[in-house]
Amino acid sequence: MTHHFRPIGLSTIAVAFVLPLALPAGAQTSPAQPQTETTAPADVQPATPEQAAREAGPNLTTFTLDNGLQVVILPDDRAPIVTQMIYYNVGSADEAPGKSGIAHFLEHLMFKGTKDHPEGEFSRRVADIGGQENAFTTSDYTGYYQQVPADALEMVMTLEADRMENLVLSEEAVLPERDVILEERRMRIDNNPGSQLSEAVQAALFQNSPYGTPVIGWRQEMEALTRDDAIAFYDKYYTPNNATLLIAGDVDVAAVRDLVEKTYGKVERRADPGQRERPVEPEPLAARTVTLTDPRVTQPSLQTAYLVPSETTDENGEAEALDILADVLGGGTTSRLYRGLVVDRALAAGTGAYYGGTALKEGQFVVYGTPRDGASLDAVETALDEEIATLIDDGITEAELERAKNRVRKNMIYLRDSQTSMARRYAAALATGRTIADVEAWPERIEAVTVDDVNAVARKYLRPQRSVTGYLRPEPQPDADTRS
Repeated sequence: MTHHFRPIGLSTIAVAFVLPLALPAGAQTSPAQPQTETTAPADVQPATPEQAAREAGPNLTTFTLDNGLQVVILPDDRAPIVTQMIYYNVGSADEAPGKSGIAHFLEHLMFKGTKDHPEGEFSRRVADIGGQENAFTTSDYTGYYQQVPADALEMVMTLEADRMENLVLSEEAVLPERDVILEERRMRIDNNPGSQLSEAVQAALFQNSPYGTPVIGWRQEMEALTRDDAIAFYDKYYTPNNATLLIAGDVDVAAVRDLVEKTYGKVERRADPGQRERPVEPEPLAARTVTLTDPRVTQPSLQTAYLVPSETTDENGEAEALDILADVLGGGTTSRLYRGLVVDRALAAGTGAYYGGTALKEGQFVVYGTPRDGASLDAVETALDEEIATLIDDGITEAELERAKNRVRKNMIYLRDSQTSMARRYAAALATGRTIADVEAWPERIEAVTVDDVNAVARKYLRPQRSVTGYLRPEPQPDADTRS
């Protein structure tokens, strides 16, 4: 299994493994200048109603089986391939206290085989036909998917439905896999100062929410996970009434419906996981800082994470405004941070901002920067703060708003070119409390965002008391005259 990291930004599709607060390389800041543009560039045109309708999504079909499994079919006949995704509505934030890492552990164990299909058979059969597969765990959901030739759909559906109810977990299979996830933690987190800082920032930002616990788990709790823990988690959450199946590709809807009934329709509803109750993060009252120094750090960096609503918990279109704000502030080479810190003042090797809004509960808005050679981390931080302060004081322009919307429109077109991306877009939304209608209305909601909306969320949420700033620094070298 491979767990993908990806930057979270405009048009968030899904989170993977852990939120990437270990910074991308590069960043710096410079004092913001008042913006005087009032008109959009000639190449930026508002979307017509017809364009918005086309961008809203494919002609999908959805239904629910008697056992509670929600099914979404997205026909796409451009290539003779098909993608199957099964998303379980459970992630690390649903783990019991003291059992961190069990969601990710079970994701690994799902490849250990069933009564009828021994370990390795599923993956081997997918590989033998030139297919691809993957699995991932997030705070809010766990996903498994395969992309195969269209005529192999029944095979992967049969195998996936089988391991939904017939997973075999012996001590001989479980204990060695626990060593595997511990080694994964050592390689990805313990040996990576940036990832260690990410954990610390998350723990400081989410003081009451389970989002403060790393998806992979805390080492001491991972070491204590048992076969019984895995079986109990599987029995409670891996039931069809707690899952969404997405089939995207070159398929006939009626034929897929028959296959779904033939395979997943036979899986018994084993449990009722109930409502996903989560502790609510209190309103933050004080700015917090986290500093990590390590001799392995060769490039210092900083990041500031702000507590904000997610796409599920926002009110009055704030999520869409935060998406636009992230793009205007730090979404690319025309963004304020890039122009101010990289181009104008030459302080940063890289800088940016993103909105992490795909979550069942709270979201986060992150800005980051890395100094270029000859510049200090303190100078980058000062410049970042100045850019944010100027944006809050003066607001964004109509031209910036329209450029950001134009990038959203293009992103939607690119998404439709990818079976997997489109399927993930729907799956992530459904797994975090939203609906198909929410997904399809997203382009219209983006089009409705105004300059005042973006300025309002900037002033409401980009406040120091809502933030945690993390600093990654090299370990200080002792002075030459103090060495023995």
